Amino acid sequence: MTVHDDLTLPSAEATAELTARVTGDVFTPGDEGYAREVGGFNLRSGHRPLLVVAVATPSDVQAAVTFALAHDLAVGVKTTGHQPFPARDGFVLITTGALNSVEIDAERAVARVGGGARWKDVIGPAQEAGLAPLNGSAPDVGVVGYTLGGGLSPLLGRTYGWAVDHVVSLEVVTADGELRRVSADAEPGLFRALRSGRSNFGVVTEIEFGLFPVTSFYGGGLYFPGEHAEEVLRAFAALTRGSLPAEFNCSVALLNLPPLPEVPEPFRGKFVAHVRVSHLGSDEEAERLIAPFRAIGPTLVDTVARQPYGAMGGVHADPVDPAPYEELGTLLAEFPDEALDGIVDYARSMPGGPVAVVELRRLGGALDAVPEQAAPLGARGAAFVVWGATVGPPEVVVAGESVLRDLTARLRPWSTGLLYTNFTGREDGAADTFPAGTLADLREAKRRYDPRNLFRVNNHNITPA
Repeated sequence: MTVHDDLTLPSAEATAELTARVTGDVFTPGDEGYAREVGGFNLRSGHRPLLVVAVATPSDVQAAVTFALAHDLAVGVKTTGHQPFPARDGFVLITTGALNSVEIDAERAVARVGGGARWKDVIGPAQEAGLAPLNGSAPDVGVVGYTLGGGLSPLLGRTYGWAVDHVVSLEVVTADGELRRVSADAEPGLFRALRSGRSNFGVVTEIEFGLFPVTSFYGGGLYFPGEHAEEVLRAFAALTRGSLPAEFNCSVALLNLPPLPEVPEPFRGKFVAHVRVSHLGSDEEAERLIAPFRAIGPTLVDTVARQPYGAMGGVHADPVDPAPYEELGTLLAEFPDEALDGIVDYARSMPGGPVAVVELRRLGGALDAVPEQAAPLGARGAAFVVWGATVGPPEVVVAGESVLRDLTARLRPWSTGLLYTNFTGREDGAADTFPAGTLADLREAKRRYDPRNLFRVNNHNITPA
């Protein structure tokens, strides 16, 4: 072993042997390309792995896992690095961005994509076949991490359910270095554990999942001046507490937008209430449902219209540039007036504060369904999810985290007691996202498939039973 900047590296001979075995690239600290591979969308990641293996084939993944096992090193996996996890030193990081193949089987309405694919890689080919995936709000997010964290589609979720429930099969390298194809029929125990356990049980090199016959939607964004935030929140509560068509998906976000040139002029430096809408029914029905919002008054911008599904990224208009941020969320079993009043009170104090966004999203519809091969998902059955993020230099982020903790604490009386895996904070763990019985089952699966807890970095770690 050799030492580099206080990191103890495997011997040069061992590293050279690994480099010779893989088609992709191997980086150590100080190498050109190391910082690029370690960095992710969230600039607060801060990982310092001993080695980075930028894999190009499933065989590369096997070589990296076998190397880590031989040298008693933990393994982490990264595609885009959107979600915050505690920073770690001294492990092997596998980056999967080159595994971005996409195959669309139109006859079966199924996509088979590589473990490093992003949603923008999938949406276009799927649309050419008249189909759509259950992707998230941002086209640049990785398919595997999003899906195996549950996969809450803000446009199609209430209509078709959780993305993870529609996974058909997975190709995965497990802790013994074996490449396995798993499904409900082939190794069903591992298949179940992978769906919601994310990278706790192996490195996914390929995922196959269902697609749906959607080529357009009626929706977009209604952006209101911040002084109308209370009216927007109360209209949202009145609308979403009642019976809604499963084809209708809706959320409200309170946005503190910075005074930066890249922010469009109508929003620059302003506090804004943003209503996000997607409807798969008729345009007329959608307009009837959003009429209470239109009655509030003039908008800053109105993008609601019949749109091709490929334009879905414009509904939430998520940031596209990497940034330093932290996020927190909570799931609500109900949303009574007291909870609404708490969010309204918060909205009054939000302008100019350290929190960049707070979103309230309606769940329900097909998201409540429990299919025959349901994934072990702790968020199932929740009525709403509240999520927030704070962005900026350390002092702003720290202050924003404190504010978000206060907000989620205020909502605790109506919480389910669990978090949605993809909307968690840096210090949240597996016990925060799964019911106790489900976590016990997953820990038993961990004991079987990864008894040494090799895969314990960049995830909500599930320890072996």
